[in-house]
Amino acid sequence: MQYEEFISNVAERAGLPREETEKVVAAVFRTLGERLSGGEAEDLRAQLPKQLQAHLVSPEENAQSFGIEEFARRVAQRAGVDEADAGAGAIAVLKTLREAVSPGEFDEVLAQLGREFAALADSRP
Repeated sequence: MQYEEFISNVAERAGLPREETEKVVAAVFRTLGERLSGGEAEDLRAQLPKQLQAHLVSPEENAQSFGIEEFARRVAQRAGVDEADAGAGAIAVLKTLREAVSPGEFDEVLAQLGREFAALADSRP
């Protein structure tokens, strides 16, 4: 999937304007970089459009452990949006990511994120 299609899909799913969508997507990938192990972040990064790869950088080899609420709080802070938009954007990114990367890679990402995140990825369209 190309960058433009990724952003358009997230914007449509989250109901956000394009400029806000780009900020939220960047914030989600930065936060995913903290939540995934370095190796898994690199594997995922390899399947993303170049414009998104720079945002997915794992600061440490070991992943940080935090739940959905903290994830949304970090995304909101980074993107400069409220937590409701951050949460909707994060769900939209996960759903779009499912379509953008190989099924095996997406399953590995969800395995690290946990059941709460997997449930969000499988929730409403």
